[in-house]
Amino acid sequence: MASGENVSVVDARRGWFVVDASGQVLGRLASRVARVLSGKHRASYIPYLDTGDFVVVTNAEKVRLTGVKTEDKVYRRHTGYPGGLRTVSARDMQAKFPERLIEEAVRGMLPKTKLGRKQFKKLKVYRGAKHPHEAQQPRPLKISAAKSGQ
Repeated sequence: MASGENVSVVDARRGWFVVDASGQVLGRLASRVARVLSGKHRASYIPYLDTGDFVVVTNAEKVRLTGVKTEDKVYRRHTGYPGGLRTVSARDMQAKFPERLIEEAVRGMLPKTKLGRKQFKKLKVYRGAKHPHEAQQPRPLKISAAKSGQ
């Protein structure tokens, strides 16, 4: 390496991937998407740099939760006011805001730093099969299907 060369500058050519969430298990889908967002799928991965790709997730309403998570899993947020804890079950979240269900799962798998927030901005989640990112020519991202016995 020549002196004066900047190590933090990486030629990160960001690709675009599209994932169909139909019938996919939420956790498996989220872990694969988080891996691509952070760039761990590349040989040029550097932990402290954002080298990941953009990911478009379609058919968010068709994602699956295994076991009794639809009844037992609870999402919590706080309004900031005293007594302002709000809870929503996974069933209600999937019915009203299926995009948020996937976003929360992926956000939990990314770093809780400035870098993680930057990586999360490259995630685009849509309820239906259509998305406005056709101009970027996204490639399909292969995610292994869940076992049929579940």
